[in-house]
Parts: sequence; C-alpha cells; structure tokens
Amino acid sequence: MSHLEEVVARVDAVIKESVIAHMNELLVALSDDAALSRDDRYAQQQRLRNAIAHHGRHHKEELEARREQLTKDGVIL
Repeated sequence: MSHLEEVVARVDAVIKESVIAHMNELLVALSDDAALSRDDRYAQQQRLRNAIAHHGRHHKEELEARREQLTKDGVIL
C-alpha cells in the first residue's frame, strides 16, 4: 500500500468516526507530511474540511430542530 493510499484510508476512517477533534488533528498532521505531493495533501485536507463543515451544519440543524420541538407558540414546554 502506498503512502497516499494509507493517508486516504486514515482520512476515510476519521471522517467515518465523525469526531471533529480527530479530524482537526489529522488536518494539522497532513500539513507536515512531506511524503505527499502538494495536490494530494490539499485533496485530503479538503475532504477533512468538507466533513468538518458538514458536521457543523448537521449539528446546528439538530439544535434548531430540538429548539422547535421544545417550543410551541413561543412557549418553552
């Protein structure tokens, strides 16, 4: 398995795990990975950035849905 394939597998695993802290750690680690080409490093970092952004939007939507569920006609139930 090439280094790029290993990195892709790590990125896949971290995205599947869906833990922002681990995604950020890998994002930083990839910045220092001299074994990857600039384009390969950027592609994997972009995958992580997209997953982080998606996770944030999903979390915000869940909070808004919960708030709507708990409040009816402006009254907290």
